Amino acid sequence: MSNTMQTMALTVPQSGSIEAYVQSAYSIPMLSAEREQELATRLHQDNDLQAAQELIMSHLRFVIHVAKGYAGYGLPQADLIQEGNVGLMKAVKRFNPEVGVRLVSFAVHWIKAEIHEFVLKNWRIVKVATTKAQRKLFFNLRKNKKRLGWFSQDEINNVAETLGVSEKDVLEMESRMSNQDQAFELSSDDDDSGSAIGSFSPAQYLEDKGSDLATLVEDENYEAHANKRLANALVALDERSQDIVKTRWLDDNKATLQDLAGKYGISAERVRQLEKNALGKLKTALV
Repeated sequence: MSNTMQTMALTVPQSGSIEAYVQSAYSIPMLSAEREQELATRLHQDNDLQAAQELIMSHLRFVIHVAKGYAGYGLPQADLIQEGNVGLMKAVKRFNPEVGVRLVSFAVHWIKAEIHEFVLKNWRIVKVATTKAQRKLFFNLRKNKKRLGWFSQDEINNVAETLGVSEKDVLEMESRMSNQDQAFELSSDDDDSGSAIGSFSPAQYLEDKGSDLATLVEDENYEAHANKRLANALVALDERSQDIVKTRWLDDNKATLQDLAGKYGISAERVRQLEKNALGKLKTALV
């Protein structure tokens, strides 16, 4: 990709202006599935760099979303985002629109891979993970832990079996992580009562494996699209029908049939008929 595109996507300001960068990234509209497919096809078939740029810029917000999950390692947020942007660019370059998945579903793995490498290289001066097995341990070790302190022999056996590594690897990684400058989890003096307000540990910032970024994108796109279609459908109704639907279904303090009957000088049954007819028109427009 061009140097200009790389500069636009990779130049993340340091802490003084990071808020402005985040705000700017979130101001860029998300792409509809159709627009994303069109751009990806242009890039894949014609090497259209303008299409690649639009794909990258519209997904910067998701790099920020992923990068926040690694804030607990004490590394600059701007650096984490910048590394994630490298992964995003690699994903866009390799994305095949014919596979039938959204770009974010594909890109999230590349984004995480770049951030993982950055964390492993910079979290401590003495590297805690240099082999594939150690990397696996580093990012999965503590989620299997049931308590603070050292692992018991049973826990060591369980982790080794679950992650497919040797007991020696588990013990070595446990020793390395125990010597870090910042506690991986809250100390025994901290509890949930709030006695250590402002105290946070890396374990609290690790990415949530239960969250699905792709689903989040789909839901946000669907909600925005549905709201726009609903607004357009409402405008097509006559003024009285619009008011009936809004006051009966959309307002916080919903009106009754009797309230609207008194307002328009008609029977409650007539209001019900108008409401049914209006909802039918809305359903047809939305479907």
